[in-house]
Amino acid sequence: MKLITLSQALSRLACTSAVFVLTMLTAHAQPLTVNAICSTDQTWCDLAASDFQKVTGVHVLQVRKPTGEALAQIRAEAANPKTDIWWGGTGDPYLQAAEVGLLEPYRPSYINDLHLWSVRQYAMTQNKVGGFYTSAIGFGWNTEVLKKKGLPEPKCWKDLIDPKYKGQIETSHPAVSGTAYTILAGLVQLMGEDTAFDYMKKLHKNITTYTRSGTAQAPNVARGEVAIGLSFIFGFDGWTQNGYPVKSAAPCEGTSYEIGGIALIKGSKNPEAAKKYYDWLMSPAGQGVGARANSLQVPANKTFKLDPRIPSLDNVRLVKYDFEKYGKAAERKRLLDRWQREVENAPK
Repeated sequence: MKLITLSQALSRLACTSAVFVLTMLTAHAQPLTVNAICSTDQTWCDLAASDFQKVTGVHVLQVRKPTGEALAQIRAEAANPKTDIWWGGTGDPYLQAAEVGLLEPYRPSYINDLHLWSVRQYAMTQNKVGGFYTSAIGFGWNTEVLKKKGLPEPKCWKDLIDPKYKGQIETSHPAVSGTAYTILAGLVQLMGEDTAFDYMKKLHKNITTYTRSGTAQAPNVARGEVAIGLSFIFGFDGWTQNGYPVKSAAPCEGTSYEIGGIALIKGSKNPEAAKKYYDWLMSPAGQGVGARANSLQVPANKTFKLDPRIPSLDNVRLVKYDFEKYGKAAERKRLLDRWQREVENAPK
């Protein structure tokens, strides 16, 4: 056995200690990273990520996906999650993700700063889903396009199935868009299931396009690419306030609404950074980004002054939306299967 002197031993120990300290300092110096999926408007997604990164130094790797596509990705990655946090977009897919065990429970310390409709989402999902914002379904139209075509402005669901609107209406596809599923489930609750499907078959004859995203209708209407769009009302209002020839309405018979979701992904690789982003998104600073991005949903946090452009829901007839029933995966699949069988494949 080779013997070493005391000085050699001390020298080796010092070298090893220096490497250890350097390794720890280097690891500590590495910025936190969070992998996010955002399902609200692209501008809001981008601005939130940028602001959060500037304030905290946490590096945000974020993609924008409709809620249906986001759910499919999170489900596919369940054994090896690549996403840490999912936020924005209609709440039903979040409830389905919670139901099948894809989300991590988190009840924030500031729960009393949130509106009751947000708090109810936590209670209903054992703290796996928070209510991020709310908004109502309606339709928007381009006043100049309708005038040019000699078409009246729609006010009610029944107006939209008039044959004179054939090829003039755009909406999204419920299999990939949470917005479209909210419309589908809302009509079922408003009219009764069989009557709602009879209605949607008639509406199908007037639809020009089913887009993948539920946020596409407002810009397409504003640019005059389509006369009428079915989506969330707030999206159309933003274009109106920017001077475009766009008007909007909530259907006279009543309409459904969303409670947008926010959730942490179970088994994520960056839970500390994910919670930081979550808390910031739910804070007045994070919630205020929506209006700055011209996305005018009603935010969950009630402790700050709302942008005056955010439309009130006080005069909108809202259905008594059963989030628990229509947020279940089996019910969603059943309705989507019926929609694809009876509506999507129906002749025009």
